[in-house]
Amino acid sequence: MRMSRHFGETLRKSPAEADTPGHGLLLRAGYIRGVAPGLFSYLPLGVRALRKVEAAIRQELDAIGGLEVAMPLIQPAKLWRRARRLHGDELVRFRDRVGRELVIGTSHEEVAAELARSDITSYRQLPALLYQIRPTFRDEARTHAGLIRAREFDLLDCYSFDRDREGLEEQYAKLSAVFERIFERIGLTNLVVASREHGEERTDEFLFLSEVGDEGAVICDACGHAANLRTARFKKPQPVSEPARPLEKVATPGTDTIQSLAEYLGITAERTAKVVFFSAGVPTTPQQAEEEREVVVMALVRGDMEVSEGKLAEAITARWIRPAEAGAIRAAGAEPGYASPIGLDHDDLIVVADDLVARSANLVSGANEHGYHFRNVNIDRDYSAGMVTDIAAAYAGAPCPACGAPLRLAGCVELGSLHRFGSGYSEALGVTFQDRDGSKRPPAMGSYGIGIGRALACIAEANNDERGLRLPASVAPCQVHLVALPGGDESIVREADALYSSLRESGIDVLYDDRDASGGVKFNDADLIGIPLRLTLGRRSLREGGVEFKRRDGDERRTVRLSETVEAVLQTTSDRQRS
Repeated sequence: MRMSRHFGETLRKSPAEADTPGHGLLLRAGYIRGVAPGLFSYLPLGVRALRKVEAAIRQELDAIGGLEVAMPLIQPAKLWRRARRLHGDELVRFRDRVGRELVIGTSHEEVAAELARSDITSYRQLPALLYQIRPTFRDEARTHAGLIRAREFDLLDCYSFDRDREGLEEQYAKLSAVFERIFERIGLTNLVVASREHGEERTDEFLFLSEVGDEGAVICDACGHAANLRTARFKKPQPVSEPARPLEKVATPGTDTIQSLAEYLGITAERTAKVVFFSAGVPTTPQQAEEEREVVVMALVRGDMEVSEGKLAEAITARWIRPAEAGAIRAAGAEPGYASPIGLDHDDLIVVADDLVARSANLVSGANEHGYHFRNVNIDRDYSAGMVTDIAAAYAGAPCPACGAPLRLAGCVELGSLHRFGSGYSEALGVTFQDRDGSKRPPAMGSYGIGIGRALACIAEANNDERGLRLPASVAPCQVHLVALPGGDESIVREADALYSSLRESGIDVLYDDRDASGGVKFNDADLIGIPLRLTLGRRSLREGGVEFKRRDGDERRTVRLSETVEAVLQTTSDRQRS
């Protein structure tokens, strides 16, 4: 690839849209261009880097028997309705010219299950592992950091089908190991794996630790436990056991915060119940999953803790959730700042109590009257909760649920996820196979995904310095960046052209800077683009014996004879690929 004919100019400064270092460098180096918020064009360098990531994924999946397919982006809404997923603001729904309801698939579980329904009839066809790498679209409410949270992006969708749970576990273990190898190959090592159980399903997330991430993780450095902050658990204290005391209403003027209430009554925050209100959209019924109603959710946690929106949303299967406005709180019969579930009975009010609150006796909570609270509030006696579960947010220093050591918080990006669905999807979509004994059974299904553009963005965030990108050889768009500095000498142009041809004939990908530009401009662009090995051919290098070799990740230079350059490059690139 000659830079004189290249498309995608380098930029001296980061555009205003760049909100992280890696995003800015991908724009400046000519890998991507923004089209609209969350929408990007990949320029030739970006396409090459993206294809390197895809190649690593294909090689690893093919090695364990994965078969590549291509499923449609536009999907029948009826499949999503049967799977009870026809909801959510990220899902774009529309009708075609004859009125058929369609969706832009945010993933392909339904279509993959439909493929299995049409083509898998016998246990002899199992296990099956299908995958695709295709664009998808999610109508993200908030884009972030360029490719890290984009609206349109390339996605690895991978689906497994097995006879039984045991087979699913084997596939799951294989895919987990494959994901580890993929991320290692493309230079992403600052990862943790966060796991969580939800009924029959289990999810494992590969989280890239970085402060540019728009998500959080909790990590235990003592035992290695990790979890996504949205749903992270921690070891809660055991409350003091004490008999329930009589309910007592007390005047508490000017105490509409936990801190002011605790100070006024001379107690600690842990002796109070904090009430937080949310508005949420929840399914009308489990059978009518795509229909929703808006409710007010009263969440109770101990006063020294906070409510986890992620845990709460998962507990009530909320489509969306946001802080409730004062009008909605009062419409439910509660008083902002002095609220409690005592005496409230409203059709559109859901009370969810944290399990620690339910185990704590004689707490102080609001009286639903401005300037008043109740002492000695106890669940079941004084109020009932529609649900008691863990909804407290993990925090820095919270005890690890596995070993009790303090947890730390870190920013992160979810790079990949693995889901065990069991037979749930198969049953919902009518997928069955004939087993050995002649019976019809639903296969156990797993789903596995990697955001390709997101991976490239994280590679850029992890591999850069003050001069530009420093991409690993496995992902860099070319293996070598050849810089010609002829200084008006046509013989040097001919030597550089010949070297470019020889390198290409030897199977080496080369970005050849043959532009009529100064050495400073060319070197700055080479550093910005971040290809691992730079070769410089000019008067100075020839005086010193040949071609100057310089690695992007170091300052050391060495000179190689012109006649030995191709062999030296082959050796250098081979060594780098092995390392």
